[in-house]
Amino acid sequence: MIVGVLLAAGASSRMGRPKSLVRAGAESFVAHGIRHLWSACDRVVIVLGAQAPSIRRETERELERLAWAGRLGRARGGSGPAPDHLEARFVVNRAWKQGMLSSARAGLREALRARPEAVLVLPVDHPAVRPGTVADLTRVLMGALAACRTPADRARFSYALIPRHRRRRGHPIALSPALARAVAGDAGAENLSDGLRRNARLVGYLDVSDKGVVRNRNTPDD
Repeated sequence: MIVGVLLAAGASSRMGRPKSLVRAGAESFVAHGIRHLWSACDRVVIVLGAQAPSIRRETERELERLAWAGRLGRARGGSGPAPDHLEARFVVNRAWKQGMLSSARAGLREALRARPEAVLVLPVDHPAVRPGTVADLTRVLMGALAACRTPADRARFSYALIPRHRRRRGHPIALSPALARAVAGDAGAENLSDGLRRNARLVGYLDVSDKGVVRNRNTPDD
């Protein structure tokens, strides 16, 4: 199983309203994020914080509408056979005011319960990421894990794969289980980037043409 973590816990103060529910085209940011992660992931963990009950309620309603319209499933550009079902699970980070790392740690802890082969982390304010990019990151990460000589080596392989567009690093970030576990348990990191630096034995970059990996939408004008 491959698990995605969608970070949607912030207060969205610069946006002026819950960022998760802002629409990009016909769908909200959170629906885009869930569907894009489903391009490669069997389960998506949505981490909520500020206004969690109302955001969860609206997200569930939107997913239900999309399901009735036949618009759920592997997003276009995804890879691999369609699973019997795709899952979305909500967790609430009650420490969301401490920043994105606290939400990433909460999401990673939930993701690791599934004993995943890989974990992808995507902030909700990147709704333009292409499904094909998500699938490509997963494919390259899984290839790196498969190259490990033994299962024990694979279990210890602390690896991050980061998309890069025109030399700018972006999201989502793909993590090996060992790195996901280390970041989830690192109480000393200052932010997510610091958590990766402190715990990854190897960081790789995948150059992509997808400018959505670096386009974060924080204000109504973005």
